[in-house]
Amino acid sequence: MKHFFLSAIILSAVVAVAQEKQAVTTMDFESYDPPSTLVVPEHKISHAKYPFIDVHNHQFSMPSQDLTALLKQMDALNMKVMVNLSGRGRGSTEHLEGSLANVRNTNPKRFIVFTNMDFSAIDDPLWQERMLKQLEEDVKKGANGLKIYKSLGMFTRDSKGKRIHIDDSRIDPIWKKCGELGIPVLIHAADPKSFWKPMDNNNERWLELKTHPERSHANDTVTWEKIISEQHNIFKKHPKTKFINAHLGWFGNDLQKLGEIMDKFPNMYTEIGAVISELGRQPKAANTFLTKYQDRVLFGKDSWVPDEYPTYFRVLETQDEYFPYHKRYHAFWRMYGLGLSDEILKKIYYKNALRVIPNIDASQFPD
Repeated sequence: MKHFFLSAIILSAVVAVAQEKQAVTTMDFESYDPPSTLVVPEHKISHAKYPFIDVHNHQFSMPSQDLTALLKQMDALNMKVMVNLSGRGRGSTEHLEGSLANVRNTNPKRFIVFTNMDFSAIDDPLWQERMLKQLEEDVKKGANGLKIYKSLGMFTRDSKGKRIHIDDSRIDPIWKKCGELGIPVLIHAADPKSFWKPMDNNNERWLELKTHPERSHANDTVTWEKIISEQHNIFKKHPKTKFINAHLGWFGNDLQKLGEIMDKFPNMYTEIGAVISELGRQPKAANTFLTKYQDRVLFGKDSWVPDEYPTYFRVLETQDEYFPYHKRYHAFWRMYGLGLSDEILKKIYYKNALRVIPNIDASQFPD
């Protein structure tokens, strides 16, 4: 009997070990995320070294939002000014007016609001005149820029069901008017190029597409190259208008090409929202790029998730090595700090935005 129980115990142990090995060998790629054993200096940063302006933020509920509570969160990060690109929310004038009123009643120094535009009625003969009037009125009310969503060029269609091109000639007066009014156009065109590629073992964004399949554009009829070409065409056609090309123009993985684009279009600026992971994996090239174009890169984050900002600060300010991004599906690789100089940090954090976006109170910043 004793041998029977001993055998049973041994068998149970063997089965347990086998099950554990089976669990390890069958673990999927999404679950594999071991902590690094690398022992190197770490500098965890909770707030930016200098006060900064976030030029790419979205606060859709701004008309009714408790901005005092939001200010406390901003202060903890050392964010001095937030640019809300969603001034019209889902499209209404009332939403814009409510946003601007809430800002005035809370702290007008700390918030900048951009307006938006509806292109779906572009076939209406009166659309152009109506949009120009709307733009002028929105600026008089307090809007300080125009934000263009990626829907233009990708999803927005005219009355005949045809895709509206970013460089549609009917929109030209809008871009021109922004230049005349002295307001920038922050434009998001397309998505990462890999989203147009097949979801296979050669796609660097496989994990993101696996966890977020709705982001795939593999079956879209319009190509990434076509959308980006249309965007660049308006930069060329309207040299007197300042454009802020969102997300490093989706060329964060090819900084040499992005540099060529910057050289070609001196009226084009860019920002780092949602692409800090591209800079963080190529610290030498990124440092060289940001040094050369230090006067034309702005700080942006895109989504309002306060806990994610420290990754940006750490990449820009420190020389830390091999630390994780805050969203593994977005960047499964590790980050490296760029160790930017104080002067370049100041330009990215606030000086460049002060030059490009009107009516930001410069007295809030050190110099």
